[in-house]
Amino acid sequence: MVSEGATRKELNLCFEKMKMEGIVISEWKDIPVELLMRILNLVDDRTVIIASCICSGWRDAISLGLTRLSLSWCKKNMNSLVLSLAPKFVKLQTLVLRQDKPQLEDSAVEAIANHCHELQDLDLSKSLKLTDHSLYSLARGCTNLTKLNLSACTSFSDTALAHLTRFCRKLKILNLCGCVEAVSDNTLQAIGENCNQLQSLNLGWCENISDDGVMSLAYGCPDLRTLDLCGCVLITDESVVALANRCIHLRSLGLYYCRNITDRAMYSLAQSGVKNKHEMWRAVKKGKFDEEGLRSLNISQCTYLTPSAVQAVCDTFPALHTCSGRHSLVMSGCLNLQSVHCACILQAHRTHTAFPHPAH
Repeated sequence: MVSEGATRKELNLCFEKMKMEGIVISEWKDIPVELLMRILNLVDDRTVIIASCICSGWRDAISLGLTRLSLSWCKKNMNSLVLSLAPKFVKLQTLVLRQDKPQLEDSAVEAIANHCHELQDLDLSKSLKLTDHSLYSLARGCTNLTKLNLSACTSFSDTALAHLTRFCRKLKILNLCGCVEAVSDNTLQAIGENCNQLQSLNLGWCENISDDGVMSLAYGCPDLRTLDLCGCVLITDESVVALANRCIHLRSLGLYYCRNITDRAMYSLAQSGVKNKHEMWRAVKKGKFDEEGLRSLNISQCTYLTPSAVQAVCDTFPALHTCSGRHSLVMSGCLNLQSVHCACILQAHRTHTAFPHPAH
């Protein structure tokens, strides 16, 4: 958030520049568009909306330059607010409509699709009232989307979501957590076929998907960096093997409560790291080691795993930590994995044995 002092300093500089150029302001309408845009970038979203109703100058400035807007603060009448604002804010690139209680209806999303064609980042999480009509509208009018959050939207079908992917092919970040009805193997096949730029996908608790769907995803989205499969109870080692072999840039993998996962999956991850060792060591020389290989792995409640298999993953990817405060390898509920330790623990042990305490 911009501080009051910084805001005042920025505006003072603008006014001083205007004085030097001989510009005189006597009414709101006299404020140049350039200054209006700076003011709008310094105030909160509620103020922007109020400002849009002050006069035509403010309204034009907002229409021309406002690129980001969040209405998450709106606790009621969000649908009406979106319907009134969408025709004004045609240059929006980011729109956050996250709700605590369901407010949005298909009419609001249709208005967004009709007017906000430059939209790249849209958050519709917890929009329980939305139906397939909204997805069809987005597919028609918002084809530049690169980031879409539909988490906890429970009324979409897999047919509509698959249709969306055929038109929104630039998607890089997609959150479908809890979209049980919308996410099926057919959906993942469509994502794999149409969204090959995808880098982050959250499929948490989408319990209808199987290995077939995840394998389609792995083959179609080789640039995948982050994948959350927590609660996807049907998947087995086949899914992880496909991801390890095809998604060599994978940095974060969530397998919480995937109880069919065994040591074979862990060894496949370790082996993929060995295969890409040359690339990883090249990054080390550039000082970017922590950016390469797995950095986050959640295997909580994967009770079939043994310490040797998980330790192999730890040894291959030193960015995975079990030490206090850096838990990027999460193993809660797996009591048999208590002997697994990250490189930090081993290094501390070597240091301790190399410099023993003097005898008393």
